[in-house]
Amino acid sequence: METEQLYEAYQPLLFSLAYRILGSVMDAEDIVQDVFISLNNIEDLQSIENMKAYLCKMATNRSIDKLRSAAHKRNVYVGMWLPEPLVEESNEPSESFVMKESLSTAYLLLLQQLSEVERIVFILREVFSYEYEEIASIVDKSSVNCRKIFQRARNSILDKPKQSTLSTKKMAAYVEKFVSSLQCGDAQGMLEVLKTDAILKADGGGKVTTAIHPIYSADRIIRLFFGIAQQLTEEYTVDFKMVNGMPGVIVTINNKITYVLSFAFEDEKISNIYMVVNPEKLMHLNVKI
Repeated sequence: METEQLYEAYQPLLFSLAYRILGSVMDAEDIVQDVFISLNNIEDLQSIENMKAYLCKMATNRSIDKLRSAAHKRNVYVGMWLPEPLVEESNEPSESFVMKESLSTAYLLLLQQLSEVERIVFILREVFSYEYEEIASIVDKSSVNCRKIFQRARNSILDKPKQSTLSTKKMAAYVEKFVSSLQCGDAQGMLEVLKTDAILKADGGGKVTTAIHPIYSADRIIRLFFGIAQQLTEEYTVDFKMVNGMPGVIVTINNKITYVLSFAFEDEKISNIYMVVNPEKLMHLNVKI
């Protein structure tokens, strides 16, 4: 295959892998580009026996380098860290449930509990269903060791969210009711779709004033959103999109995406709200407008 054909065949896989490792759309895109630039400089592509494993190894190595170079920045990050939102152009989810779930903000935050190697082994096995022999060739460890790493990673992930029984359509309806009730000042309508012990996490990165600690309970979350709504004096639009594989919300003010909300569901209600307002984490979305 020529490099262009390889790009078409493997770009989605490499982006999905790098994004799940890093939680950054822009960094994942840069890594994929760098992988194929490097590949283009290889004269004899036919000498590569397993192209998929070779490309995945390049992407994972670059992802690890990126994690290590950004470690200090993460350590001094102001407030809560959330992954850059991945917004789908279509509102029709195309991936399988497992793939969608592994894109969710809640899932990506769980992955942050793992070490670099644990995260990669876990993603390759749990999300992409790679055999241990394939994983071993990517992370330069034995298949037996990879099996142990995977088991350790799976056991070490804390606070695993319960899987919601709601359909995507029902989730979207709950999100829309939450927003419409907010716009109407209807606290009761918001309470009907929120768990009483719901949690809100916001990421302003020190660039935008927002809550730097989690907000606990539906009542406090509703008060916070009413406060935000009162400050929206300028013209704004609300769009309902698939955000990280789940129904989400995009708020645009003066033609600039300013808020992106994603949600988690439990017991047929909204259990978690994740709000990204850090403009640096929304840059990739505003470039596309």
